[in-house]
Formats: sequence, structure tokens, C-alpha cells
Amino acid sequence: MQQIMSRLRKAIDEYNMIETGDRVAVALSGGKDSALMLKAMARLSEFHPKNFTVCAVFVDLGLGNIDIEGIKRLCEDAGTELNIKYTEIGKIIFDYRREQNPCALCAKMRRGVIHDGAIELGARKIALGHHMDDAVETFMMNLMYEGRIGCFQPVTYLSRKNVTVIRPMIYMNEREIKGAVKRLNIPVMKSPCPVDGTTKREDTKQLLKELSREHPNIKKSIFGAIQRAGIDGWGININ
Repeated sequence: MQQIMSRLRKAIDEYNMIETGDRVAVALSGGKDSALMLKAMARLSEFHPKNFTVCAVFVDLGLGNIDIEGIKRLCEDAGTELNIKYTEIGKIIFDYRREQNPCALCAKMRRGVIHDGAIELGARKIALGHHMDDAVETFMMNLMYEGRIGCFQPVTYLSRKNVTVIRPMIYMNEREIKGAVKRLNIPVMKSPCPVDGTTKREDTKQLLKELSREHPNIKKSIFGAIQRAGIDGWGININ
């Protein structure tokens, strides 16, 4: 946990993600990334020089097979307040609209619910569990499928809701997160989404996995290039 908190603190400090007195809502999905982030952020809040508090928001998409009690226990163990938002996003997307490419609409609708849930808890900072691999995959997807250079931002201010989205996990890779979750015995929930594992992101993940066999440092190189180029707010002084 010490190493994990060190990585989080590095991202938080280098990108000025948190100010003294902030209340930060962790967007819980039930998966490994957000579960680990919740525990690490809660621990970090105990001694970080910028005093902040942590709470959590979980969005039930209405797809069933959700272990709500497991989510509650996770937050109880971390000592964080939890706001569960029950929705019918899954039914709207898959049953009513029958979306062929559901991910973008689902993400948009889920984000809106998370923002409202965070505000209800008195939080104006929202922490998402995107990590280094997510940043590299997003960059590659934008390049390959949309023909543009871009990525999500480490820190994003949303004026419409007056909330700021932060991504404290950006200096951790997926392998490290999986190992930490296993060592710390953090319970995770399998995604109930019917298209999980069959998306363009999954295709991009597999492509990068194949490239990494021949070029083991390719993801690290791409991530460094994103920072050095200062794409979408990623610019910091790095060697």
C-alpha cells in the first residue's frame, strides 16, 4: 500500500489535483481500479499535507448481478461515506435503444449520475480510476479510429456542474494494480455489462499487448510522449 500511495501522491502533487479542504468523491465501479483507488485515497487522506476527505459514489446501471453489500463493505472498511445511485441506464441502452455501439452513450449517462451523486455528498472533486494503460489505449484509439491526437486529461474542470475530475492512478499500470488487489485481498466485482471484453478498447489493449512482446517498453514510451508533447493538459517537466 505504501508504494501505491506514493504513486498516487506523485500524480496528485505534480498535477495539483487536490487543494486543502477538498472533499473527493471516488467513482466506484466495483472493479479493481476504483476499489484500490478508494482504499489508497482514504489512507492517503490521513497524512497528506493538503488535508482532504474522501467519499464514494456507485452507479447501479440496472443490469442486475450487482453485489451491493460488497460495495458497502468496501466503503465501510475504508471509512468512507457511500452514495448509491440506482438507474436504468442499462435498460435504456440495451433494451429500449438497442445501441450498436453503447459505450460512448453509457459513459456519458454514467458521468452525469456520478457528478450529481458527488455533489449530493458535498464533493466538488471526483476521482476516476483511469491508469497509465488507459491513457495509452485512449491515445491509440483516438489516433486509429478518429484520426486525431488526443487523450483524456489528468485534471478536467467542468464548469456546467462546477466539479473537477481528477485521475490519481495515472502513474500506475494495470499489472501493478492487479498484483496490489490480489496481495491486499480487495474484493472486486465482475462487470455485468453484456459487451464487456468485446469493445474497441479491448481490441486496442490486445494490439498493444502484441506490440509489447517485441517492444517491452512501448507503453511507457507512448505515455512519456503524451507528457512531453503536453497533449490535453499532460505537460509537466520530465526527463
